[in-house]
Amino acid sequence: MEVSDAFAHNNAKMDAYTEERTAQLPFQGPRCQTPTIFSLESRGFMYIETRLRGPEVPLNVTFSFRNARPVGTLLQRRVDDLLLSLELVDGRLSLRSLRGHGSGTLVQELPELLSNNKWHTVEATLGGVVSSIRLLCTEGSCIRDSSAEVQLLEQASALPEPGTVRQSLFIGAIGGSWGSGRVAEEADYPPSFLGCFRDVFVDSHLVLPAVLPDDSNVQENITVGCSDKDKCDDSPCQNRGRCVSRGWRDYLCECHRPYEGDNCADEYITARFGEKDLESFAVFSLDDDPNDTVTISMFIRTRQSSGLLLILANSTSQYLRLWLEEGGVKVQVNDFETLAGQGAVSDGHFHLVTLKLEGMVAMLFQSAHKRGGSMPIRPIQTHPGDVVFVGGLPDSRDTASFGGYFKGCVQDLRITSKRLQFYPITTPVESHSLQQLVNVSRGCSSDDACAVNPCLNGGVCYSMWDDFICNCPPNTAGQRCEEVKWCERSPCPNTAVCQHRSQGFECLSNVTFRVESSILRYRSNGKIKSSLSSVSLSFRTRQSGQATLMHAQRGAHHLTVSLLDAHVVMALQTGAGKDFRKVTVQSQGPISDGEWHTVELSMENQTLPASRWILAVDGGRQEQGMSNTAAGNLDFLREGADIFLGGLSPDTGVNLTGCLGPVEIGGLPLPFYLNTDLNLPRPQEEQFAMINGDDEPRHGCWGVSVCAPNPCHNDGVCEDMFDLHRCTCPSEWTGTVCQDLTDTCISGPCIYGNCIQLHEGFKCVCEPGYGGIQCEAEVDMCENSKCRQGASCLKGFNSYSCLCPQNLTGEYCECEKDVDECASDPCMNGGFCLNYVNRFECVCDMDHSGINCQLDVSDFYLYLFLGLWQNLFQLVSYLVLRLDDEPEVEWVVFIDD
Repeated sequence: MEVSDAFAHNNAKMDAYTEERTAQLPFQGPRCQTPTIFSLESRGFMYIETRLRGPEVPLNVTFSFRNARPVGTLLQRRVDDLLLSLELVDGRLSLRSLRGHGSGTLVQELPELLSNNKWHTVEATLGGVVSSIRLLCTEGSCIRDSSAEVQLLEQASALPEPGTVRQSLFIGAIGGSWGSGRVAEEADYPPSFLGCFRDVFVDSHLVLPAVLPDDSNVQENITVGCSDKDKCDDSPCQNRGRCVSRGWRDYLCECHRPYEGDNCADEYITARFGEKDLESFAVFSLDDDPNDTVTISMFIRTRQSSGLLLILANSTSQYLRLWLEEGGVKVQVNDFETLAGQGAVSDGHFHLVTLKLEGMVAMLFQSAHKRGGSMPIRPIQTHPGDVVFVGGLPDSRDTASFGGYFKGCVQDLRITSKRLQFYPITTPVESHSLQQLVNVSRGCSSDDACAVNPCLNGGVCYSMWDDFICNCPPNTAGQRCEEVKWCERSPCPNTAVCQHRSQGFECLSNVTFRVESSILRYRSNGKIKSSLSSVSLSFRTRQSGQATLMHAQRGAHHLTVSLLDAHVVMALQTGAGKDFRKVTVQSQGPISDGEWHTVELSMENQTLPASRWILAVDGGRQEQGMSNTAAGNLDFLREGADIFLGGLSPDTGVNLTGCLGPVEIGGLPLPFYLNTDLNLPRPQEEQFAMINGDDEPRHGCWGVSVCAPNPCHNDGVCEDMFDLHRCTCPSEWTGTVCQDLTDTCISGPCIYGNCIQLHEGFKCVCEPGYGGIQCEAEVDMCENSKCRQGASCLKGFNSYSCLCPQNLTGEYCECEKDVDECASDPCMNGGFCLNYVNRFECVCDMDHSGINCQLDVSDFYLYLFLGLWQNLFQLVSYLVLRLDDEPEVEWVVFIDD
């Protein structure tokens, strides 16, 4: 084959392949611009208007379809009162007929399973003498003739009114009552076909999905194209709902409570109870079959700690109750068993409360957690006609026994599988019947708590849900700014410290009692309502004898706290006649040591009219004592009683020498300042008042001046120990006032020696072999030895010796020895050795020389002798010659006559 022929053959094959693929594609038109495929992704239909024909003339319909759902209605053909339906039943395609209101008849069923998500082409002959269906082909084997001219079927402009046409054709399904003229109801709809159609021909005319305005009713839920995309990819479920795929283009939304509907878009309507404090309740009637498993669940929101939630009752009794108590959920079954939740639900947030009664066990859950545990119960059973009361009962007195009417919100209330809807939602759900709704509003609005301005002392109110919050000024506190921070207003004088008290303040200080001081006197202001069952006071003293700390008396009742031999003693006498009681309790250890001590006296059991009394010193850290007998409380001090500090009475005078700190009776202080001494009066209602008149106490704690003049001698430093001094002496002095010299040797400071006391310390004379300030160190005897250099020092006990070299001798090797240096015969060649100190000398013969006569010089002397004789001869010759040349001298001798 030539190249040009092969090229032409390949082009022909390519054109044939392209033509075949174009014919199979789901588009029509010269440019393949018209789609012939459409789908039903939810219940819907397409109305096809056909030409009116006689009953004996059949209608031919061919189409391809694809789906995965085993049920659904593909076509509906109505001729007068005959309805022909092409349906999928258990995955098989069947043709059914229905005439009038009779029962349906199976005309034909194909044996193949066609719900396999593949394309199948079917031909249906509907009407005439015989109706039938035929499977033409399945995906992969279908070939469409693209050479035939395609004619489009003209679409209808509107859906006829039910009952006005004799013949109709629907793709998909419409209500079965449409042709009869009735309005279709939910039960009239056959199972929906969910899938795709392609190349639908009615009497050889192509049917295409129409492009119609939104208000057209010719077709419903028809989508052009056939998508395999999972609808869950588009996140159709709202409000955190979980999307679950259910085959082709189908899904299910699993909704979280309180949401409902196909896409979880519908929220159960919340019911508001107790709005504006109205008495509100709702009544439902159960219509379930008898059931011995009951599950009650609901969302509640409240800030009320008590109130009725729900009651289940029949004609004879209330067999199940739920209510709020102290902020928690409480359950009672059959008037006997009671179960309480552990967590509070009255915080203003929504909480899911679930009660499950199953057999002989009741379980309580809060927010999906088992917060109430479980308990055994006697089985209960609900019956149709039983009544459910929500939020309260019609009788307010019966409601009061459960804490009153509920104030808050309830949402998504359910009993077993049915809802109790106060206001129905659009999504159809099974619900129990609502019988009565009293003052229950829609939604979950809040009461305006700021309308009555609950904030005190200038606080600004801000509304919260069923609550409020106060923005308080800087000097106030509390939820309603009711607690004034009095101490920030500086109400106390400079000598006191301000302490915050309930509804007021107190100025704390100490007071000093001396012989010249006045007793402090107090009385109640007549407004004390609290029970007085304790006394606390702090003091500081060195008084070892008898002293009165506090004394109170009214008639035969009296209380005395005193010091006796440095011990605290409480004596209390209450009652009269046969009710007379007297107790005494005493501390164990002495506490008159000049330090601060706190004493607390309290009843062992404050709820009893008489009890033993407990005495605790310094908070019980040191000791705690208890009386042997019982006595009453101190309520006799609330009115008309005189209370004295520092003595028994003004007549006897002060017998305490020391200081008192804060004193309280029943938690109420005995102030050390008059109201006139303060910058602000005390606002608290319950008070003890000081009535000293003009005698002001001496504030602060002041001891006797024990260091002026200085009692310490010899430059000792005096320290004030509160009514006692202590001298810190220089090291050389001792004694209470540094009057004695310190015996510096008394402690034996010298370890290996004798101590000699000096004026400013001591001196140690050490034993031989020891040294140091305290003779504590052993001395090295060779460290400063007198051995001469070259000698070795040998240590001994308290001594040393010198090891001398060979040429030295003496105790310290200081003397030299005379050594015969010639003993070793150092002179050679017959030389004679002469011995000297530390040296020698060799006298050699004429033939030898050197230090040791080691050199032979015999030839040298011969030449030296000849040379000397030659020189001597020359000298003599020279002298002879010179004698001949000298001038002649005349010697004249003068003789003096």
